[in-house]
Amino acid sequence: MKIAFFDSKPYDVESFINKNEAYGYTLKFFEPKLNPDTALLAKGYEAVCAFVNDTLDNQVLDILEQQGTKVLIMRCAGYNNVDLKSAHKRIHVLRVPAYSPYAVAEHALALIMTVNRKTHKAYIRTKESNFTLRGLTGFDMHGKTMGIIGTGKIGQVMIGLLKGFGMNIVAYDPYPNEQASQELGFTYKSLDELFQSADIISLHCPLTPETQYIIGAHAISQMKQGVIIINTGRGGLIDSKALVDGLKNRKIGAAGLDVYEEEGDYFFEDMSIEGITDDTLARLLSFPNVLITSHQAFLTHEALNNIAETSLDNVKAYLAGEKLVNEVCYRCSSPECAKDSTGRCF
Repeated sequence: MKIAFFDSKPYDVESFINKNEAYGYTLKFFEPKLNPDTALLAKGYEAVCAFVNDTLDNQVLDILEQQGTKVLIMRCAGYNNVDLKSAHKRIHVLRVPAYSPYAVAEHALALIMTVNRKTHKAYIRTKESNFTLRGLTGFDMHGKTMGIIGTGKIGQVMIGLLKGFGMNIVAYDPYPNEQASQELGFTYKSLDELFQSADIISLHCPLTPETQYIIGAHAISQMKQGVIIINTGRGGLIDSKALVDGLKNRKIGAAGLDVYEEEGDYFFEDMSIEGITDDTLARLLSFPNVLITSHQAFLTHEALNNIAETSLDNVKAYLAGEKLVNEVCYRCSSPECAKDSTGRCF
């Protein structure tokens, strides 16, 4: 089996080469992102491994199929950049559903602690021998209300961490997990109730047509004055222009973002020479109360190891004709999906 990797970074190469010793596949790593121009590089590769900012629309899938690609391995949990309807009955799409919920939740917590206590600003000041405290005042998290949107594995780990701070946790999920609610001690609320009551809101849901811009102008208008918004999910969960407006009128007290809706041209790259031409991203970076990290929440040794292992296991299952437990298709949430009876989406 030959596997072509796109948008490959040194940590990808290291983790996959190390893990591949147990599988023996032929791996080829390409630095460019996958798009209509670079898809030709995958000629002769039955498997293609892609990441969050690769383009996997109908045009790219056509090229891949014509060149012999049979299986697409997403080395991430999300797959909103894949045209699943176009891929159906042409290319199997598999993902890594849970590489490390701890990695993402812990990074989200780090963002909260940083924008609240402003440790990033204190670090810069003291490096310049400035030991003043003006503008560094935060608040006790103990006793405050935390709003969690999405109570899957990452959301539940996040709740467990926050309970250690003595926070009151309210959550929203279209598919409530009442057992988790009882065991972890949180309460499900409607979105409106969550927006109105939370001092901090953290997003841990996938990006779907239903969740796109779940944080928009109307949602922000319902929030508490000075609310903190954290997003380690997908950029499209937040309407960035509405976020800018909320920061400008000080409805939003601070924001910690590991993702951005138009991040594809910037995140994972060095833009220090070219500069940023995205006006909205540039505006967000200009706010003193906004902290942006470049989609690094997943980046721990444990997560990288799990991503490589699960990705290669996905390939192994495909080759062995086994049930593809991590396969996704546009009908997976419907009884029409054949996975229940055949073990594969087609």
